[in-house]
Amino acid sequence: MMHGNGMINGWMTMGPLMWIFMILFWGLAIFGLICAVRWMAGHGTSNEGESSPQTPLEILKARYAKGEIDRDQFERIKKDLE
Repeated sequence: MMHGNGMINGWMTMGPLMWIFMILFWGLAIFGLICAVRWMAGHGTSNEGESSPQTPLEILKARYAKGEIDRDQFERIKKDLE
């Protein structure tokens, strides 16, 4: 008579070490998938190359430095901002 020579008995007699490795494998696979999805979702909305939002005074100084406005306009607008 054959006793448990089937596939189920093979899984049930796996040592505890094999179960630990299987749980680790699937845990790491799921973790990797979650990380990949989060990275892809945030990849398009990242502001890595951009600086933080500028204050109105910084924008005014940049416009003056570029020559878009003259000194009188700069001083007048600066006074309004302060």
